[in-house]
Amino acid sequence: MTAAGPEEGAARRVAVLGGGVMGEALVGAVLRAGVPAAGVVVAEKATARAAEVAERHGVSTTADAATAVRGADVVIVAVKPQDVAAALAAAGPDLAAGAIVVSVAAGLPLAFYEERLPAGTPVVRVMPNTPAVVGKGASGLAGGTAATREHVALARELLAATGLVVEVPEHHLDAVTAVSGSGPAYVFYLVDALAEAGVLLGLPRAQALELAVATFEGSSALLAQSGEHPVVLRERVSSPGGTTVAALRELDAHGVRAAVLAAAEAARDRSRQLAAEASGPASGAPASGSTTGGGATPR
Repeated sequence: MTAAGPEEGAARRVAVLGGGVMGEALVGAVLRAGVPAAGVVVAEKATARAAEVAERHGVSTTADAATAVRGADVVIVAVKPQDVAAALAAAGPDLAAGAIVVSVAAGLPLAFYEERLPAGTPVVRVMPNTPAVVGKGASGLAGGTAATREHVALARELLAATGLVVEVPEHHLDAVTAVSGSGPAYVFYLVDALAEAGVLLGLPRAQALELAVATFEGSSALLAQSGEHPVVLRERVSSPGGTTVAALRELDAHGVRAAVLAAAEAARDRSRQLAAEASGPASGAPASGSTTGGGATPR
């Protein structure tokens, strides 16, 4: 197999291995990037799920990964990490010359793919997050040894509709996992805590949750649009001797900032551990369960 692939923006046919939540989000992104529905095929073994994806997006589906990748310029691997080896074993022999493999499976290093695919296959590894399903995601990506600037640019172009996409060295992807990959769970945790506080203080639960969600949404929008540092915006809310300063003192007293740092370190360490556990012999032996049914990116 040669390393030469399609020129930037030239993807004519895209195969998506895995029709789960993230796989479907990427189908939508690829379509919005200009790839026609007739040029997209999804490999998904769950018949009902495949039918849902086909009906919503007008794309073709198949239960067979090898069938899906034949003739594809870009192959997106969106299965669960434990199913990736089997998916690569099934699809690898049928990859078109120069096809780019883009993986969104959590934790698996580029070397994992390069050891299991034909020599010279360009691989781009992506760490997305679940807000990609509404076009507000944040993803980090890194190219493998055979991936050129054009390959990476094409991957970015196809992923652009999912939200922010930044290129980082692969050794930073564990940090990306900890910050933005797992980050939505931290946000949901804090939103739930703030809503629970509203209930404690006497608000109806539905109203407390509505206020908490709008507060996070509005604060994020203000931070993004103003371009100012979060400390500056925080200080503008914190009147001397006021309610916000009293509340922030309690957050500091209870070690909230330190807990966030420790949580991110734990997520990074677990990401490294998962990669080490997954990097076994490149045999492609099937894992238990489906080889194509990916859900939300697991972390």
